Order: sequence, then C-alpha cells, then structure tokens
Amino acid sequence: MHKACPLKELAPGDALRLDTSPPIAVFHTEEGELFAIDDTCTHQDASLADGWVEGCEVECPLHASKFNLRTGKVDAPPAKLPVRVHEVEIVDGTIMVRESGDAPNLPPGLTVDGHI
Repeated sequence: MHKACPLKELAPGDALRLDTSPPIAVFHTEEGELFAIDDTCTHQDASLADGWVEGCEVECPLHASKFNLRTGKVDAPPAKLPVRVHEVEIVDGTIMVRESGDAPNLPPGLTVDGHI
C-alpha cells in the first residue's frame, strides 16, 4: 500500500500525484469521493492529476481525453486504452492506495520507470 496524505490535506476538488512507478493520481471529488488511477494519460505523457475533474471523469490537460475515475475507461478520445484503477482506503485518517496488480497501459515510448 502507498501512503498518499492525511485526508484533511486533500480538499474536495483537488488531486495529487504519488511518485510511484508508474505514478498514481489520487482524486478527491467535489462530491467527497476518493479515487486513484494511473496518473499518465495512455495517449501521450501527461499528468492526469493536472487535469480537470467533473463528476466522475478526469480530462487530460494535453489533448482532452477523458477517463472514468471509477472504471479507468476512456470516455473521450484521442486516448484509446484505459488507465488502471487502484483501491483507496482511509486508515487512521490517512489516504492509502493499494496498487492494482494489472499491467499499466502507458503511452507509446514510455516505460514503467518513466523513461522513453
């Protein structure tokens, strides 16, 4: 499990990036829900934690691909492949993320350690 931060430090509407390999984005929606998905857009190397969240979707800041925060599925192109979804738990007031064991879908040319 990865420690993200205390819940009180991630305000509704905010997101943060965990420095894992590959990075994970944690989102606290305006509705108060917590989600964690792979941070890197599957279309091109861009941080989804820097994207725009509306409802249960995040829009990539680079080319406007949209990903469902619950399922990781692509809701709008140009991305075609989904991102992994990770389990989120609150343990003693701290956001914890259990990383998926599935292989990540990374953009062309990017490897798990972040190098081209």
